[in-house]
Amino acid sequence: MASPSVTFPLPSELSFREGAALAMNFPTVHFALAHRGRLKAGETVLVHGAAGGVGTGATQVAKGMGATVVAIVDSETNIGVARLAGADHVIVAGPGWPDEVRSHTGGVDVVVDPVGGDYFTDSIRLLRPAGRHLVIGFASGDIPTIAVNRLLLKNVEVVGVYWGGFVEHDDTIAAESARELARLAREGFVKPVVGGSYPLADAATALAAMEQRSASGKLILDVVTMS
Repeated sequence: MASPSVTFPLPSELSFREGAALAMNFPTVHFALAHRGRLKAGETVLVHGAAGGVGTGATQVAKGMGATVVAIVDSETNIGVARLAGADHVIVAGPGWPDEVRSHTGGVDVVVDPVGGDYFTDSIRLLRPAGRHLVIGFASGDIPTIAVNRLLLKNVEVVGVYWGGFVEHDDTIAAESARELARLAREGFVKPVVGGSYPLADAATALAAMEQRSASGKLILDVVTMS
């Protein structure tokens, strides 16, 4: 049973499937950007894994907070997904992706990173002075490391983001995120990208799609039949 402290009404602008896609990802990215990243209107946000559930959520929340969003996707087939989420610039990951980011922005203020791996160091280099790199996960399977002199020389931060762990200490953060996400839904910024829905019996198929990176947005399991 869900705790009342993390249970909130579904915004009327969203369907039940979109509501399922809202859970976890959107509170996480709101906590990441508003609290851990201290995002301000007018700043530029770089989003890795921008066609996934966390990435599309981060794009929408950042846009709602007044930021410019540069989205990094792993293939051309996912460009449309990132644009649908509201990204201002979409770049396909490849050897020259940092130069493409610089050509659009000259640098970024906040990095949303649910991927980790090889892109970590280049993302640190792209940060403007006083920039913040938000570590949300390691979808690549590789946990990166950094020489901390890079942080000192540019006055930048690498910030951990673990919404679930923080809520255990202060559950008021969940209510705040719910209010803000409902407002952003009313204003048209937040509308979760549902990449597909599966009957509960086909959960293994959904997991395989995620493992094979053929999924985009958030995949949903239907526990009951929906009309």
